[in-house]
Amino acid sequence: MHGRIIMHIDMDAFYASVEQLDHPELRGRPVVVGGTHRSVVSAASYEARRFGIHSAMPMTQALRLCPHVAVQPVRMARYQQISGLVMTFLETLSPLVEPMSCDEAYIDLSGTERLFGPPEEVAMYAKKRIRELTGGLTCSAGIAPVRFLAKIASDMRKPDGLVVILPDQVMG
Repeated sequence: MHGRIIMHIDMDAFYASVEQLDHPELRGRPVVVGGTHRSVVSAASYEARRFGIHSAMPMTQALRLCPHVAVQPVRMARYQQISGLVMTFLETLSPLVEPMSCDEAYIDLSGTERLFGPPEEVAMYAKKRIRELTGGLTCSAGIAPVRFLAKIASDMRKPDGLVVILPDQVMG
């Protein structure tokens, strides 16, 4: 791959996945993170998404769609702790890391192939290392010549996906 190489890393259902990690009894169950019945869903596990629940949805609607959903309070300090582990690791891959939020970042891999190998191998290594560092959390990765397409690529095969968009696949 020549030219710019941008990787987008996006943690999968981050807040809900952290809750499932910290509370093993919630694994495999529908989980939403948010406040009281008057609040909105901050994050929904993939199990909850199967019921049509998504972030920013009113909590009352989420509870109507899935009455047995586990509602967990937001624990921002915990999410930031894990985010710090992930972002610190990403900075070992490139000096150009741009966090967009606590659960996603752009990493400019341009010129790093001699150090780390082809971008797809870097992405597979990053996914494996993030899973190890976080105790089991998954992320999705997208690689493309521009940020916008890297973000789209990371969304294409969630959860735990990897999509590469090559420069010759992009129309000028």
